[in-house]
Amino acid sequence: MKKTALVLLLVSAAAGLLQAQSNYTPMVTLRRPLVNIGVKAGFNSSMFFIDELSIDGKELEGVQNNYKVGYFATVFCRLNLKKHHFIQPEISYNVSMGSVSVSNSLANSALLPENALVKTKVTSIDLPILYGYKFIDVHPYGMAFFVGPKVAWSWKQQTENEYSGFYQQAIRETGYPFNYSAVAGLGVNVSNVFFDFRYEIGLHNLTRSIDFDRQATEAPYNESMIVVRKRRNVMSFSVGVIF
Repeated sequence: MKKTALVLLLVSAAAGLLQAQSNYTPMVTLRRPLVNIGVKAGFNSSMFFIDELSIDGKELEGVQNNYKVGYFATVFCRLNLKKHHFIQPEISYNVSMGSVSVSNSLANSALLPENALVKTKVTSIDLPILYGYKFIDVHPYGMAFFVGPKVAWSWKQQTENEYSGFYQQAIRETGYPFNYSAVAGLGVNVSNVFFDFRYEIGLHNLTRSIDFDRQATEAPYNESMIVVRKRRNVMSFSVGVIF
């Protein structure tokens, strides 16, 4: 009887100790699978930085780059490496929009009949490959920094460039099919839900050539040559789920 009472006392004490430990157990890093799959969607804000906008070798002055809001959807997989490192390839459908305005100032009066505007819409399939480091990784919270290259294929039939306010009529812009950029960003997650903030820097000129309808353009502007050199920089925000 005494032995039974002693055993019950020891079991009760052990149970109490375990209960006390569970109440004060801190958040710990969980064992991660080798591969995670995720989806996300969000909005982007694009600015087409103009490195050169000239007519007959004369640079237009007062060029203003304007942000516009676009959208995208992404599927990705995360390859978890040792400790807090990971590699994350992605594929996304991306619509970027922006505009460039030029005032008909005294300096531009010989080149423009009125205020000019260039509106751009680029639809692309984007393929970034990101390296990330999780500097906060305690369940259910996490925060990671990531960086990497991105290649984008522009869908020609869904890409538009509209020029207005120029002497030249029916201006047509031809872009390069593949564009390259560098990406850096920050991701924050609560359990399986995460928020992604990133900035993308264009690495090269997007415009291959500019042409226009010379027959519909009055002389002497029908003999002009238009040169445009621009890069696309993008800020984006997205919400997603990772499994």
